[in-house]
Amino acid sequence: MTFSIIGHCPETGMFGVAISSSSPAVAARCSFARAGVGAVATQNITDPRLGPHALDLMERGASPSEALSILERSGAHMAYRQVLAVGRTGETAIYSGAEVLGSWSEAERPDVAAAGNLLADAGVPEVMVQSFANDAGPLGARLLGALRAGLEAGGEAGPVHSAGLLLVDAQSWPLAELRIDWTEDCPVAALEAAYTVYEPQMAAYVMRALDPRSAPSYGVPGDE
Repeated sequence: MTFSIIGHCPETGMFGVAISSSSPAVAARCSFARAGVGAVATQNITDPRLGPHALDLMERGASPSEALSILERSGAHMAYRQVLAVGRTGETAIYSGAEVLGSWSEAERPDVAAAGNLLADAGVPEVMVQSFANDAGPLGARLLGALRAGLEAGGEAGPVHSAGLLLVDAQSWPLAELRIDWTEDCPVAALEAAYTVYEPQMAAYVMRALDPRSAPSYGVPGDE
């Protein structure tokens, strides 16, 4: 019911997840990232506990492949899960259980991994990974470009209704957490539009949190 991509920028150390699904609010249940640690997407018939668990393991020193191996052994009903992880060195790992739905596939390279289930075309994850690898832009734009490429390569077999982008940088909170929880129109297009508005303001929102005295104005009526 989902296709997703996780990525790491070795230049900045940022991590991110971009995801879309026919299910509502997919990013609320399936996207996880922690500054300085990694990013995880957990999907298919998802268990939202798996993302934080994998990040905890990676924060304590496990590689992505070691973390997913532990989840495979200790998680509940893992045959129904699909989990992707990327860590601080750029190592990636993917676990797809035997009961993953429909046509599913996965692809990975250093710093990026993509996977999907109930896909219109099994080549979708490879298209997403190639898009990410061939793009030299900022991490958020690369992830969104890859999500768009996956959609245009077929995406999910049915129409998608939700999408999300999660980015973490140097702080304990997300640099960006944009979600389209439900739309009858294209959620990927709506997510791209939201990012176009939000991206120029990302650094200012961090500055406002750390030191409001030196932050730029909001530029709204009543703000001097």
